[in-house]
Amino acid sequence: MEISIKNISKNKFGQYFTPKVVAEFMVSLATITTDSKILEPACGKGIFLEILQQKGYKNLIAYEIDQELAKKFPFVRYESFVSANISERFDLVIGNPPYIRWKNLEDDLKSELLINPLWNKYFNSLCDYLYIFILKSIELLNENGQLIFICPEYWMNTTHSMSLRNYMVQNGYFEEIYHFNETPIFDKVTVSIIIFKYIKSREKVDKIKVAKFYANKKLNSEILQKLRYQIPFNDTEYLQVSQFKANERWLLQSDEVREKLQKLEIACQKQNPTSLLNLFEANKIEYHTIGEICDIGNGLVSGLDKAFQLNGQQLNDAEKMATINVVKAKDLKPYYAKQITKYIFINKDLEEVEFKRLYPNFYSHFLRYKSDLEKRYQYNRKINYWEWAFLRNFNLFSKPEKRIFVPCKERISNKNYFRFALVDDGVFPTQDVTAIFRKPDTKESIEYILAYLNQPIVFDWLKCNGIVKGNIIEFSEKPIASIPFRKINWNNKSEILLHDSITQLTQKFLTSKNKKMLKEINTLFNHLLR
Repeated sequence: MEISIKNISKNKFGQYFTPKVVAEFMVSLATITTDSKILEPACGKGIFLEILQQKGYKNLIAYEIDQELAKKFPFVRYESFVSANISERFDLVIGNPPYIRWKNLEDDLKSELLINPLWNKYFNSLCDYLYIFILKSIELLNENGQLIFICPEYWMNTTHSMSLRNYMVQNGYFEEIYHFNETPIFDKVTVSIIIFKYIKSREKVDKIKVAKFYANKKLNSEILQKLRYQIPFNDTEYLQVSQFKANERWLLQSDEVREKLQKLEIACQKQNPTSLLNLFEANKIEYHTIGEICDIGNGLVSGLDKAFQLNGQQLNDAEKMATINVVKAKDLKPYYAKQITKYIFINKDLEEVEFKRLYPNFYSHFLRYKSDLEKRYQYNRKINYWEWAFLRNFNLFSKPEKRIFVPCKERISNKNYFRFALVDDGVFPTQDVTAIFRKPDTKESIEYILAYLNQPIVFDWLKCNGIVKGNIIEFSEKPIASIPFRKINWNNKSEILLHDSITQLTQKFLTSKNKKMLKEINTLFNHLLR
């Protein structure tokens, strides 16, 4: 398996080898006889082959592109699995396929894919190397043959893997999926990992057995066996999930949660869709999004936060004017910010002598950090040590209106809410915060938008559809913009009344912090989202 490899020469083929305990578990999932034909398409050091032989399986074939590996197995074919002309069919394909993003592929691997019939039929340069290993492996299975792979989870819900997912739906079904969120299976790899067992079959079963493990600790045989037999213990969740469908994202959530998320998307559905989306994705709902009604920007970059924070220093008049109000991510709560921090902010073209004369206290303060400040990334220009590194979205943040802040990354392992907070105009976000502003033609109030973003259903939607890495959800512009949004029908008096009531209750909560009002707000949204 290869994770985001940029240069094969730096790390040979960038292999991440499967731990023995994981390989043993995967082999134990196979329900085959000892004379079954077995293929491993990228065998690495040969851990799967070793275990299979120990268990009495003899009819083995393996492929490996690195001729320095797995030399003790005489049946290993040292050629690319992608291009290999394979006439045999197999009862089991098992292993740890390579994963390299297209942009990080070596030129010879790209050239190989560009002339590959399977790649050209199903994929393109927005797809990843992993996809062809999965699809070709299924092509090589006998009817009722089994595919057992360990790989990253991401392809189950990205747009560019839709053709792969549709192929899998058409040609078989999943029997079991094991999901490992922050479990350190491979060294220095933090993406969510899955182990799946897929059956190539014209027949289908109704449900997929899903086990999810959330703990950030190494796997052992005891943990894996508990997961297999769905024995309850800490940091686990067991689900029976309906078989996936074509033209959909695949969510490892209960049917109840999946239906609830679809209900949200339907509630946010556009009444008169204008795009060609539904010509190609008949089952996909076209809904309004936050990106349609809000402008979104990631915060200003200082390059060294502690150097720009004021801590009660004595200031002259010029220095008092050269400050801005900032809210840090740690000070955000759902609906409001608990604290504002003063930052030094000099946005003038000055020479150092003039800076020292105008801002003597700042000058003394910055001398402690000067060495580190001068090592900051320069963004293709000369940055004086007293200046901010990158004033991205500064014009947006300077607008004289309230704005919503959210931490740009949010750990959700121990919480079931996000921290979208309303802050006043004149308050700026730094790089750990993303800001959201109403667009000029948006009729919904900023308080309505705030309350909507803090709804539990939005949390659930982002947990399933956002950019999730381990237990961290990212809040950059793109994932926020994609959130479904419940617009108000301004020709419907009852909807207008609900909007106004939510706005007023939110304003009252921001003043009183009375949490009973949040229940009332949620109840009103339930009417809009049903």
